[in-house]
Parts: sequence; structure tokens; C-alpha cells
Amino acid sequence: MKPELFISWRYLAAKRREKFVSLINLISIAGVAIGVMTLIVVIAVMTGFDKDLRDKIIGNYSHITVTAYEGIAADKYPQIAGQIASNPHVRGISPYVQGQVLVKEEDRYIAVSLKGIEPDVESGVTSISKYLIQGKLDELADDSVIIGKELAAYLGLWPGASISVYSAKGQKNNLKVTGIFNSGMYEYDLNLIFTNIKTAQGILGLNGKFSAIAVKLDDLYSADKVRNELGKTLGFDYNLKTWTEANQNFFAALKLEKLTMFIILALIVLVASFNIISSLVVMVVEKTKDIGILKAIGMSSAEVRKIFTYQGILIGSLGIILGTLFGLILCGLLKRYQFIKLPQDIYYLDRLPVSVVWTDIAFIVLAAFTITLVSTVYPAAKAARLNPVEALRYE
Repeated sequence: MKPELFISWRYLAAKRREKFVSLINLISIAGVAIGVMTLIVVIAVMTGFDKDLRDKIIGNYSHITVTAYEGIAADKYPQIAGQIASNPHVRGISPYVQGQVLVKEEDRYIAVSLKGIEPDVESGVTSISKYLIQGKLDELADDSVIIGKELAAYLGLWPGASISVYSAKGQKNNLKVTGIFNSGMYEYDLNLIFTNIKTAQGILGLNGKFSAIAVKLDDLYSADKVRNELGKTLGFDYNLKTWTEANQNFFAALKLEKLTMFIILALIVLVASFNIISSLVVMVVEKTKDIGILKAIGMSSAEVRKIFTYQGILIGSLGIILGTLFGLILCGLLKRYQFIKLPQDIYYLDRLPVSVVWTDIAFIVLAAFTITLVSTVYPAAKAARLNPVEALRYE
């Protein structure tokens, strides 16, 4: 062990009569630990929100959506589907029809989005079949509908009940509820209903046409690349939009919020670093005689600077290690037991999502260590500047 590191550890670990310095050290370690723990938990929750919302959005829609200005003619669909399927990254293709309708049950009305799907192929593109809590997707016959859990609760519906659906032109259609789904997102579960594509075409007045084609890929993060490739294959008559483009404002807001939270919570570590500075300054004053003796026997200013730099790093490192440990433990408890519930109508989710990403943890640790290292500069420089003659004059 280097002499400088050994002396730093002795100063930190040895029992001293000056209990005040020990208390400041403990406060410094606790401050860094709390800051790091808070950062880890909050960033893990923010990442969990991002991941959970992304999965649910993609679960209800698709990686790429292909549309045309006047809709996609049903007789051209086989040709278009063949061109799309020729891309090696494509794993699923499904046409659909979508539009706004008005749902009535007794004296209650609500505007929702009606989506007509092909039950046989829809499961290869979205996760609607996994979200079903009552009924089956293959039971989606003519004049039947699958509704969300929140809509069912709002209208007091159940499988077998009948609802009235009004198109934009005022045409009334009576549909039978054959299933209820729960995606976990309040907005979708309240405002989205599914019928088969033939029924939806009749309600929306799109006979012989599809609104769009949903495409699922082997890797959702390759959507931009595949979009460009399919754009060249299909030509300028079709518009292709990826899942990130369809929700770019939403995900940009989440990214900005995550960055803002990191900056705000990093201030906790910054405040804790001032405790490290004060602790080291008091230590320098307390160890003036020791510094004078070390310099008198030949220790250089650079080596004295290292002693107090190492001590600040030891204080910060202990705080970072404890903060990381407790932060990961708390994240694990939140993820496993889910003892914090959220109101779905506000947060769109019914629980607090937690996702630990090791790159985030590494970045937090690196940021905390950098702040700790910077906090040692002034006290270490002050100790290095001490003149051994002045330090020992009154001893």
C-alpha cells in the first residue's frame, strides 16, 4: 500500500479524541449515499416508465405503419404485403381499419377509436390477444366487439351485452361484446375498441379499403432502417411511419424529464460534497503538526496533496458503494412487491415500474465520483501549501 493511501486510511479509520471530525465524515458519507441511492431509484423508475409505456404502445399498435392518401385498396393488399414480407426483418403483417365512433349504452355516450382487425393475423403484430382477460380473439365475428376494461367499467358492460355504435354519418350499429382486454394503460382501455375488419369497414364506410397496414419487425430499434428500405420498395404512393415517429413528442418529453430529474437529484450529491470539503478542511487544520512533520522528514507537497485527496476519495467511495447497494436493494423491493400503486387515470399505469439499466448505474457512479474528486481539490491544495516551519513553530 502506498504511504499516502495508508496515512489517509489511518486518518479516516483511527479513533480520535476529535469526535467532531468523525461526525462530519459520517455525515459526508451518509449524504453521498443518500444522493446516489435517490438517483438510482428515481432513474430506474423513469426508465421503467419509458420501457413500460413503450411496450404497451407497441403492444396496441406496431413497429411500422403503412398508409396511403386515399386508403389502401383491398385488392392491392396481397401485392403490397408480398413486397413488405420480402424484407428479412419483417416478422408480421396485418391490415386494419380505424376511425372515430360514438358508443352509447342507455343514457351514457363516449367517443372512442374503433379498430377493425383480422383476428387470424393480428396476434403476429400486436399483443391484443395477450391482453384479453375475457373472451378470445378468434371469437371476434361479424357485429361483435372487444372493449377495454375501463370502458366496460364506465358503461357497466360485460361479455354478452349489447352496445350501440354510431358512425360519423350518424349510422347506428348494434354490436355484441364478446371480450374485454386490459393493456394496463388507462387511455387505451377506455378509448379503444376492436371489431373484425369487415364490420369496421361497414361502420366507417370504407368498404373495399384498409386504413393502414401494421408491420412487426424482429428488432423494434431497426424500425428507421427498415422504414427507409420499405419506402424504396413500395414507392412514393405510400407513407411509412415508425413507432418512434408516431409518438416522438411523448418519448422526447420522457427523455427530457429523465435528464431533468438526474440534474436536480445530482444536486444532492453536490451538497454532500460540501460536507466532504468541510471535513477535509477541518482535518487539515487538525493535522497541521502531522503535515509539518511529514514535510520535515522529506515528504513532498504533491505527496501531502495525495493524502487528503485519497481521504476525500475514500469518504466519497464509501458513500457511493453504500448508496448503490441500498439503491439496488430498494429497486428490487419495488419491482418484486409493487407496494406503490398509481391512479391509472393520471399516470396511465396501475403500478410503479422499475427497470435497472447498468449503463445508467455506471453513469450515476461516475458522476458521483467526479463530484467527490473535485471536492478534494481545495483542501488538498491547502494542505500541500503548508510551510513545515510555520506548522511546527508553536508545537
